[in-house]
Amino acid sequence: MRRPTLAYLRTESGAGLIIGIAALAGLAIANSRLAGPYFALLGSPVRFQIGAFIQTMSLAAWAREVLMPVFFLTLGMQLKFEALRGALSSPRRQGLAALAGLGGLIGPALAYLAIAHGSASSGFGVGLATDGALALAILAIAAPRLTPSLRVLIMAVALTDNVVADVVAAVLSPGRLDPRMLLGAGVALAGLALLSRWRRAPFLFYAAGFVAVWGFAMKSGLDASLAGLASAFTVPVGARRPGQQSTLKYFMDSLHPYVAFAVLPLFVLTAGGIAARQVSFSDLAAPVPLAILAALTIGKPVGVFGFCAAGIGLRLVRRPMGARWSEIGAVSILAGVSVAVGSFVAAVDVGTPAAETAVLLASALTALVGGSLLAWSQQGRPAVEDNLG
Repeated sequence: MRRPTLAYLRTESGAGLIIGIAALAGLAIANSRLAGPYFALLGSPVRFQIGAFIQTMSLAAWAREVLMPVFFLTLGMQLKFEALRGALSSPRRQGLAALAGLGGLIGPALAYLAIAHGSASSGFGVGLATDGALALAILAIAAPRLTPSLRVLIMAVALTDNVVADVVAAVLSPGRLDPRMLLGAGVALAGLALLSRWRRAPFLFYAAGFVAVWGFAMKSGLDASLAGLASAFTVPVGARRPGQQSTLKYFMDSLHPYVAFAVLPLFVLTAGGIAARQVSFSDLAAPVPLAILAALTIGKPVGVFGFCAAGIGLRLVRRPMGARWSEIGAVSILAGVSVAVGSFVAAVDVGTPAAETAVLLASALTALVGGSLLAWSQQGRPAVEDNLG
């Protein structure tokens, strides 16, 4: 397996533990005596102004509008790099990863629609997301001898399905679009695309372009995370000078540790603070929260495993070398873990404590079941080398 992908997987595994701790900390604070000051701090208005750009939002809203675009910028660059030069550039792995990603979209979509009915437009994208960092952390703890191909598989599902979940959330989220700001975002994005043709362009120009696209997108009424996602695909994969590493890989490597160990945990700490005591069973039994639970705990695992099994059974793709069916099933269950991105999409599309509680419950259940199945399947398994070619 390619070394950049291995480094990414190891960083994600470590960061997943921090994300899990941040989620538990936010939940504990929100249901303790510190709940009052905690929610007052998150709701406090913050004014930001640079020239003609003026924006006032709560601290929690700023965390979402600033942190998540940076995350999706890094996610988009990682997806582009893996597709062009990383582990997903191999046709042997692309087929299974594509089927797994497709199943991870169709399965939860069908499960959600089967329950939500008339509320289908609210929360539809929540079940599509997968918290790759937390899933990889569970893999590292429960199955240290797991074949790396399955770690790449969960990474592929997380990368592709999170991109789709973000786009769905942005399209379905309410908001009046400003044509002038949309035009500004388009012009700034076109400028970034042109900048990518200048091999030795100063990095400051890229940073200024990213900020411009983000600012215009936020003022236009679009979800600002789309700005990060769109900007990611304009970063050139080629090197600035002969013998140097790819510009895309340099940006990705520079941002990824900060995103993994700071951006996502900070976001989870602010978004994961749910007053669970105020959420009743009847709230969770409402169509949208119940549909989210079904999408993540049933639709996601069945979709990922079903599409992988069908592809392998029909000989469209090959089963990963050394992988057991129980391990593929466990990885499919772990695809339902969706703390960071699921909470983000739930906040954007639904905005109710019940929906966010459903995400946390589904993530805890899939993490427990998937991790236990992995630990059981590892009994008697010999160590597996990282380099599978």
